[in-house]
Amino acid sequence: MKLLLYLSFCFLCIIGCNAQDSNQVPSTKAGTVKIKKSDSAWKEELSYEDYCIIRKKGTEIPFTGTLLYNSEPGSYHCKACDQLLFSSDAKFDSGTGWPSFFEPTSKQAITEIEDKRYTFTTFEVLCSACEAHLGHVFDDGPKPTGLRYCINSASMTFKKK
Repeated sequence: MKLLLYLSFCFLCIIGCNAQDSNQVPSTKAGTVKIKKSDSAWKEELSYEDYCIIRKKGTEIPFTGTLLYNSEPGSYHCKACDQLLFSSDAKFDSGTGWPSFFEPTSKQAITEIEDKRYTFTTFEVLCSACEAHLGHVFDDGPKPTGLRYCINSASMTFKKK
């Protein structure tokens, strides 16, 4: 049953570019500078695939992301605004097909909102600065947090140490 729900989730995310935006608006975090651009500006700056994932809440096909198998030391930044999101020290192989982290570099770097677009409730992870869709967070990760931030490679850039 879990596999069926998981596959349904993946399929619905892949077609996310054709979906309507969520009506929920994430709260502003203290100290985070908000970046606002028009939809047409985002379309000009991002590739079609990146736009579908970052602005329309889609996802990349599992096991295809360029950062999935990256094991170099460094940091992961939002592709849309370059905000620091995750450290390679928190990255782990979850076997799910997306880069996974057990914690962000700071709680101020991300926003989590309840996502009820599917047959089950998940928590969407957004960049707190530009509201880019990054992925989702689940409570089946490793210690010390027990969390799994399942993040699209298309939503991030990597900077070597």
